[in-house]
Amino acid sequence: MATLQVLGPMLARNSAGEAISLRGPKHRAVLARLAIARGRTVPLDVLIDDLWNEDPPPRARGSIRTFVGDLRRALEPDRPPRAQPALLVTEATGYALRLGEDAVDATRFERTVADARTLGPSDAAAALRAALAEWRGPAYADFSEERWAVAERSRLTELRLNAVEAYADARIRLGRPGEVVPDLDAHVTDNPWREEAWRLLALALYRSGRQKDALDVVWRARARLADQLGLDPGDALVRMETEILRHSDALGSPTSPPDAASTVWAQAAASSSGGAALGARARLRSTVDLLRNLAIAGGDGLEAAQQQRVATITAAEQLGDPQLTARVIGSYDVPAIWARSDFPDLAAQVVAAAERTRASLPVTGQDAAKARLLTTIALESRGGGTPRSRKAASEAESLARSLNDPALLAFALGGVFMQSFHRAGLSPSRDAIGAELITLSARNDLPAFELLGRLIRLQSSCARGDVAGADEQAAAADALAERYESPLITVFTTWYRALRLALTGAEASEVAAAYRAAAPLLDRSGMPGMQRGLLELALLSVRVQHHLALPEPGTTDWGPYARWVEPLLLAESGAKDAARVALRDLPVPPADHLLEALWTLVARAAEAAADDETLQRARDALRPAHGELAGAQSGLLTFGPVVTR
Repeated sequence: MATLQVLGPMLARNSAGEAISLRGPKHRAVLARLAIARGRTVPLDVLIDDLWNEDPPPRARGSIRTFVGDLRRALEPDRPPRAQPALLVTEATGYALRLGEDAVDATRFERTVADARTLGPSDAAAALRAALAEWRGPAYADFSEERWAVAERSRLTELRLNAVEAYADARIRLGRPGEVVPDLDAHVTDNPWREEAWRLLALALYRSGRQKDALDVVWRARARLADQLGLDPGDALVRMETEILRHSDALGSPTSPPDAASTVWAQAAASSSGGAALGARARLRSTVDLLRNLAIAGGDGLEAAQQQRVATITAAEQLGDPQLTARVIGSYDVPAIWARSDFPDLAAQVVAAAERTRASLPVTGQDAAKARLLTTIALESRGGGTPRSRKAASEAESLARSLNDPALLAFALGGVFMQSFHRAGLSPSRDAIGAELITLSARNDLPAFELLGRLIRLQSSCARGDVAGADEQAAAADALAERYESPLITVFTTWYRALRLALTGAEASEVAAAYRAAAPLLDRSGMPGMQRGLLELALLSVRVQHHLALPEPGTTDWGPYARWVEPLLLAESGAKDAARVALRDLPVPPADHLLEALWTLVARAAEAAADDETLQRARDALRPAHGELAGAQSGLLTFGPVVTR
């Protein structure tokens, strides 16, 4: 029996699970249109109007019959000659698709979500998790511009949003509110009008012992609703706000204690001298070790560690001991691979604390502590590309080399790496850092930094178009990650393998499918700096590389990349004046992995819009990277060779 997947790009599979070739776009459109009818007959005239937008060719009826015949052979290849089709049938003046209920993923999803309402929290959570896993992208993703798909796409999208919230609710009821918080936070960011999602996020935070954060969420929801929609919050959110302020029993008791850093802060603040203060110091040091381990694990642990880190530093500063504070700040020696900050507000607070603490240390001595503080400044200032942060990285490296401390040097080299994106063409320098990290880590048993070195060299190999070299580093990174249980590495190696398809000349559809399959890993990575807009940028790179039509301006959420993408879309759509306006005073792209990629988009936009001044500016910025592949330094995507003339 053939099956159909429409929760993402449409796929048909045979009974063996193999993909069925659906021929051309009109064949696919006929099948999708019939699938949307959910077994009902679609008259031939309706099909014609839908497929050709009421401007059909003279032989439209014959074309539809040809498409249907081809689809029948594809869906039922073993049907004997002259036997009546069982799946795509003719009825009266039209056609109907008669697949079983379990044969279409959208039907299974809808039924599972409905059934979950009758289940207990454990069974509901399991059912909803499985149902949500069926989504590979927006429903009927291939037909986003077809008017006949709009209503069904909207209906299925609404069902999915309801399912996300029902899944969160089930996990909260199971006593697992902490694991729900990152998912709901991303959910409300993408869907700020959904009051139930805000309510659940506040409840999850409250049940996690984070009452202040829960109240902040309600206030944030109130502001978003007012600013974006001009609405006041509904009764449920107003009631949630009141119940949080009153610590109402209706919210239930927190199922986990307050976060570790907040507890330590309270204990430390209450301990002003003697043995109590010594106990607070020990608790601070152990908390830093816990947060470091959480961060290295990735996923929810990374986000939790980052949120709690600032509170731990605050607790240390409360004790008035700069050396202790330096250790608390500097012991968080977690390697960073992505040069865009995940939590910029928190990072700014860490940098400020590190600067204060460094100024409080003695002028002479304490070189190891100073090196760790300087490295922290370099790491947490990533993406800024300022001379101060680059100088901090350089000073930290010099101190670490003078102390002959391999672990400290590995940490400092990570800071130098994070500050090596201030201009294009620095891939060779980063490759040298990666090579030294691998050697240093292998000799001194520093697996986390060896992983960092492998990923750096993978990225540098991609910049050169060296697929064999990148393959070697990806395989080594995967082996290390498995040995040391580092699931975060899979995010980068899986995305690299999607990029690899692009580097080796695969078809556009195959590359795009690989990117869509890799995208869910970002949601579970605990790295917000990598999430929003990255899939869309990767799919844009496929379109640019294969000379396909680009999205219309204003129709896609490009996240933090929008300012550098939209001018190209405007220029390609014919709005050249608007493109030149957008290019005027366009800032330099952020100093991160996608610097060359965004400059390349600017150059393309300027060339298409006949903006010679901006074109020259972009080419000048890209000139040091001549011969590299724009964006491939990310290890994730590429817009092709850097062009500087």
